[in-house]
Amino acid sequence: MGDRLRRYFQTYTSAAPLATFRMAFGLLVLVSVVRFWAKGWIAELYLKPKFFFSYYGFEWVKPLGSYTYGLFVVCGLCALLLALGWWYRWAAVGLFGSFTYIELMDKSTYLNHYYFVSLAAFLLVLLPAGRFCSLDAYRNPALRRSQVPRWTVDALRLLVGIVYFYAGLAKLNSDWLLHAMPLRIWLPAKNDLWLVGPLFNYPWVAYVFSWFGAFYDLTTPFFLLYRPTRAWAYTAVVVFHGLTAVLFPIGMFPYVMIAVALVFFPAEVHAHVLARVRGWWKQAPTEPAAELPLRYSRRTGRLLLLVLAAFFAVQLLLPFRYLLYPHELFWTEEGYRFSWRVMLMEKMGQVQFKVVDSATGWARLVNNDEHLSVLQEKMMSTQPDMLVQFAHYLRDYYARRGVHAPKVYADAYVSLNGRLGKTFIDPAVDLARVTDDLRPKPWILPFNDEISGF
Repeated sequence: MGDRLRRYFQTYTSAAPLATFRMAFGLLVLVSVVRFWAKGWIAELYLKPKFFFSYYGFEWVKPLGSYTYGLFVVCGLCALLLALGWWYRWAAVGLFGSFTYIELMDKSTYLNHYYFVSLAAFLLVLLPAGRFCSLDAYRNPALRRSQVPRWTVDALRLLVGIVYFYAGLAKLNSDWLLHAMPLRIWLPAKNDLWLVGPLFNYPWVAYVFSWFGAFYDLTTPFFLLYRPTRAWAYTAVVVFHGLTAVLFPIGMFPYVMIAVALVFFPAEVHAHVLARVRGWWKQAPTEPAAELPLRYSRRTGRLLLLVLAAFFAVQLLLPFRYLLYPHELFWTEEGYRFSWRVMLMEKMGQVQFKVVDSATGWARLVNNDEHLSVLQEKMMSTQPDMLVQFAHYLRDYYARRGVHAPKVYADAYVSLNGRLGKTFIDPAVDLARVTDDLRPKPWILPFNDEISGF
């Protein structure tokens, strides 16, 4: 086993898959930034609200006022430079830093594909994706390497494989498989689609979608790795994500997955594509050094492998942290984020906050709209950690206005996957005195139901 592992880490492959991944990834992020700007979401999500929900440990990350536009400019510029392979390493660092900062500014905007972009950008900081078919290599032929260690390409394949496989594991639950939830709620809303729309009114269609979705996510990485099934598997990727793009408003995620799945194709396919790209500019005469494989020094190679090992250990273990919490995951959402649980819930909530003066008993009901955006209020109403954060904001807000030691109570009602709505948290708990941390939250009321599975 040790000899096989040693031989694997000494094996080289074409750098073409890294280059195509770099180009496609950079261009898609650039399109996402332009799209975000054009739709006015920067102002709507990061300038207009008075309060922003932070991630635990990242409370210092806040929108930058009007400079937030500059942050998006930096992000888009870095994405373009990454795609071109110009100042590649700095572009990768800048993209990872700027995009991750944007992602961390407000918890209410969390999406799985934002998380994926940050992770992929981090990997690109480490990987030699700028050594081939890049402006850096064109301007300085001594940097060019057509062969790279095999593990540099496999690192990207492993990340994409984890996303698919863990999304499939998350679908192995009773709501998804036995009750076809939440697709039985979502699909009938699309019954006006041409030709296929009327089919979505039949419950059996939701079951077919649910079971196929679980099978697809669990098997796609393996079918993409296996040469005889690769073309069919990639066709399924295009059809599946194309269909989800039509049916569900999930932004750029389908297109990102269609693009990054290309990394599973053999180097010859990527080389053929890049041969056309290289024709757009005249390459400098090939030098012998350019055809040599990229060889890391012993120290650098070990350091990179150590960082990658730690990175993937976190990715493999983090989705299972929900096992540390005693209650139903879908109800409490303790350990839900960053675990590739994609589109598993239809969760609706309504919450009314009450602020009470500890000295006089004066009480006031809070109008959430005065402080939060529509998206913030929607996301907060079903997520306990966000309820606590907003309660702390209200405590400080009213304390500044003369209310003595404000108490903050919340009446929250939540419906999960078509079930009747019920009280979500204990309305007698003063959320102003509750600590916002990673410990289980005993003030979340019992679900009194069971969703078995992963």
